[in-house]
Amino acid sequence: MMPNTPAEPAPLDNSFNIPLRNLRLRDPLCWLAAGLRDFRRAPAIGLFYGLCFMLMGWAILGVFQHAPIYTLALSAGFLLMGPFMCLGLYQVSARLERGEKPTLLDSLTAWRRRLSQIAIFGGVLLILEMIWGRAALIVFAVSFDGMPDFAGSITKLLDPDNLSFIVAYLAVGGLFAGLIFSISVIAMPMLLARQADAVTAGLTSLRLVLAQPGVMLFWGFLITSIVVLALLPWFAGLLIAGPVLGHASWHAYRAAVID
Repeated sequence: MMPNTPAEPAPLDNSFNIPLRNLRLRDPLCWLAAGLRDFRRAPAIGLFYGLCFMLMGWAILGVFQHAPIYTLALSAGFLLMGPFMCLGLYQVSARLERGEKPTLLDSLTAWRRRLSQIAIFGGVLLILEMIWGRAALIVFAVSFDGMPDFAGSITKLLDPDNLSFIVAYLAVGGLFAGLIFSISVIAMPMLLARQADAVTAGLTSLRLVLAQPGVMLFWGFLITSIVVLALLPWFAGLLIAGPVLGHASWHAYRAAVID
């Protein structure tokens, strides 16, 4: 009779043993449709988060009007805050997925179960944001002789004489935005949904982007386009676009990662 041997423990999640699905180019449109359905099923909670996004937009506009040199740095900070604010929307989508009734309080406290790992991931994003902000100041320093005078006027900023500055400014912003997108596109939903550590979540997100760049570039393009369009009417579009994109990001994670 063979002696009883203890069962081998299940392998811990790491960025290389988490299986990913093959995505189709049209899948991001499906995520948006699912995000809109979730918003319609819990509109009051979604509008609360949408109002927060709109107020963040007003803050950026106020900074541009009075201290434009800090606009990119503040935008980077809000880009960092976005995934954390969306944690509540991920929680709402997860509740709806399980047939449960979501509440605002539950969404606001979703971070408590994974506080340590979320804090670690937030620290990584904070470091990237600080580097981004410093890079933005360097772009200003090398592009102008003294402090530029276009506070409160986008027309002055878009003057053809500032073309080299605009190109450098957008290049720096695009580089850091792309990096943050790559490591966080599914990382925050993963931290909420499963027992993965912050490094595993970030690397899995990066692995998804590198493995399926076409789909993820399309997803990034959709997010950017929707946000830009939502900014036009005094950021009012963020009331709807913000929560819909938050819910859609949950569905992007669910579609990309095999449990």
